[in-house]
Amino acid sequence: MDSLNSTNATRFPKHLLDSLLDRLPGTSAALTRNDTSLLLAYGGLSVAVRTKINEDKRTSRENSSSVIRGEWSMSHRSRSVVLSDEDCSKKRRKSAKGLENRFRAPDDVMADMEKKGNFSSLMRPSNLISSKPGAAKKLVILNFKETPKLPLDYQEVTWAKLEEAVIAIQTSKSIKYSQEELFQGVENMCNHKMAQFLYTKLRELTQKHVEANIKPFLAESIDRLIFLKRMNECWLAHCRQMIQIRSIFLYLDRTYVLQTPTLASIWDMGLEMFRFYIITNPMVQTRTVEGLLMLIEKERQGDTVDRTLLKSLLRMLSDLQIYQEAFEAKFLTATERLYASEGQQLMQDLDVPEYLAHVNKRLNEENERLLHYLDQCTKWALIHTVEKQLLTEHLTSILQKGLDILLEENRIKDLTLLYNLFSRVKNGPTELCNNFNSFIKKKGRTIVIDPEKDKTMVQELLDFKDKMDNIVSTCYQKKERFHFSLKEAFEYFINQRVNKPAELIAKFVDSKLRAGNKEATEEELERLLDKIMVLFRFIHGKDVFEAFYKKDLAKRLLVGKSASVDAEKSMLSKLKQECGGGFTSKLEGMFKDMELSKDVNIAFKQHMGNLREPPLANIDLTVNILTMGYWPSYPLLEVTLPIEMVQYQEVFNKFYLGKHSGRKLQWQPTLGHCVLKADFAQGKKELQVSLFQALVLLRFNRADDITLEDIKAATLIEDGELRRTLQSLACGKARVLQKVPKGREVENGDRFSFNNEFTNKLFRIKINQIQLKETTEEQKATEERVFQDRQYQIDAAIVRIMKMRKTLSHNLLISELYNQLKFPVKVIEVIIYFPDRI
Repeated sequence: MDSLNSTNATRFPKHLLDSLLDRLPGTSAALTRNDTSLLLAYGGLSVAVRTKINEDKRTSRENSSSVIRGEWSMSHRSRSVVLSDEDCSKKRRKSAKGLENRFRAPDDVMADMEKKGNFSSLMRPSNLISSKPGAAKKLVILNFKETPKLPLDYQEVTWAKLEEAVIAIQTSKSIKYSQEELFQGVENMCNHKMAQFLYTKLRELTQKHVEANIKPFLAESIDRLIFLKRMNECWLAHCRQMIQIRSIFLYLDRTYVLQTPTLASIWDMGLEMFRFYIITNPMVQTRTVEGLLMLIEKERQGDTVDRTLLKSLLRMLSDLQIYQEAFEAKFLTATERLYASEGQQLMQDLDVPEYLAHVNKRLNEENERLLHYLDQCTKWALIHTVEKQLLTEHLTSILQKGLDILLEENRIKDLTLLYNLFSRVKNGPTELCNNFNSFIKKKGRTIVIDPEKDKTMVQELLDFKDKMDNIVSTCYQKKERFHFSLKEAFEYFINQRVNKPAELIAKFVDSKLRAGNKEATEEELERLLDKIMVLFRFIHGKDVFEAFYKKDLAKRLLVGKSASVDAEKSMLSKLKQECGGGFTSKLEGMFKDMELSKDVNIAFKQHMGNLREPPLANIDLTVNILTMGYWPSYPLLEVTLPIEMVQYQEVFNKFYLGKHSGRKLQWQPTLGHCVLKADFAQGKKELQVSLFQALVLLRFNRADDITLEDIKAATLIEDGELRRTLQSLACGKARVLQKVPKGREVENGDRFSFNNEFTNKLFRIKINQIQLKETTEEQKATEERVFQDRQYQIDAAIVRIMKMRKTLSHNLLISELYNQLKFPVKVIEVIIYFPDRI
């Protein structure tokens, strides 16, 4: 049993044979029928066992032995083994056909096989040879004496059946034979070297059928839609037929065809036949492609079409490998022609936002077509064609026609769509960025250049900057090129008007940091200062800003009009961080002087308290000691002060110079302010006034009615300043003086008297000095000081450069100066002094 005598024998698995013997009569009661067949499968090995057991011989099975001879038939892929009993008759030997349906393995054996998928469940020790009574005898398995031979007419008979089955499939009729029988016939023919004959016949049969199918498509007049539907039906029927045919000839496809590289598989052979005899026919192909293009064009025009039909036919072209050759090129040409015409027409008829929405709609539609029925290999070419005809060809027109409007009206949604569409095409973002830059320069220049907008220039610039920043971050996805373009454009237009923006920015800061500004909280003021610093960075003439900012800061500090010391120091810190310590050294010195002045005043009050002499009148004096180099220069005016004030000044001079020898004090009456106590008919009031206003009011302690000329002679106040002072006292909101004749202007010969009937609900009343707007002369004087400082910087820079280079040409020297100086200069402004030695 362990070996077979024949060279063709195949080893029968021992564990399977053990299980089989256990099921034989005498060892188990599982087989109860007189004639039982057992079908076992092990891998590619199919074993059919037929045995005849006489129930009468059960009692004498110890003395009987069975010799089982086996016939083995095998191919290169599977083997079949037939074991037949010696006592079986010829009739039963011939009835082997249909073994699979007639015989079943024992239920418990098959159950074990299904559970574990192999025969491990059947393995157990076998007792084939035993000395004990009743033990099973040894089985001997032998080969058939001769290899089975096919009948002589087997090829003709089998092919006739197969041909009939194929024709039935092609004509959609029922097949007389079972698929198992047909499959077995194909397998037998392949195993007996008839595969080539079988493949050739099948190819001829398929070719004949496909050739016959082309006739309905060659009719002269046929509707395109009907033609496409018939073509689709023909294609689907062909696919179904080839699938069924291949299932019958599967053994041929997986053996002979697979081992012959020159042969196409049955499925590919069917596609080749359909492609060669039907779809490559010039008339059929032209009608098919034109019909598909017609349906797609209708869908683009808004009609509803059968997308399933389109998908099936385009899939057919792909499967037949003629999609690109027959369809794609014509499809792209039609697409280009359609969108070229549409783009030209719509650019004239629609506004830019509407046109952009239409382009976006078209792109979405084409992507949807790609998703539903077009082949993915067409995606890049199709989308590129649409983008080229609707966007690339009209980039300049779109930007010139609508970008300025979109930016002016701050249409965020449309600008976002514009950027997204332009990002899809070559040079789109670049063109958009350039036009964005041009718009900012053009719009900003209108804000800066117009003198009528000086009052609102800085606020308009801040609003414009916020607007453009929002567009860059929201619409342009914070791309670096747009940030850089925005900065470059602002720096360009803000310096188109030399020095003026710097001056106005300084004054704008002064208005926000001045006391009485209730427009913003501390947090809002801090954010506003940050925005102002952004504009400050764009300015080339930062020294002009420094000059005006220092002038306004001095007023705020000396008059006490600063809204917040923290806000002042915050602004100073921002300037220092931006321009360095040298830029803010004088400004920091101003704050230091104010801090030292507080200490000096405290010491002076202690000094006055220690004096043994009686105090000088009922006056409280506060003095601010200013370092001349830190503060702006003020004109020195000589005015007549009351004797009490003069005495106080002398005491302070003696006190301060006694502690700081070598210093010189110079009093500035233009910066002084006072608080006077006044008696009116309605009661006592306190008047908070400037020093000049106080000198005028004190004259009315000696007279009730005084002329303009008398006041001028007594105080020695400059004429223009005196007129403004009297105007604030007699013509303003708080009219503590009366003017005769009445009027807004102070003229020569006007007389003034104390208004005893003055009333006000407040106890302390602040009477503001009428501020004379900064004259052109004063502005020019400030600018001249800036230019003078610049000349010193130019001279110092020349010296530094020449010390380092020793010898340098004039052009290179000018170039080096431009690199070192932090303010814009012209060649004619550079006055070069050549000292004897450098």
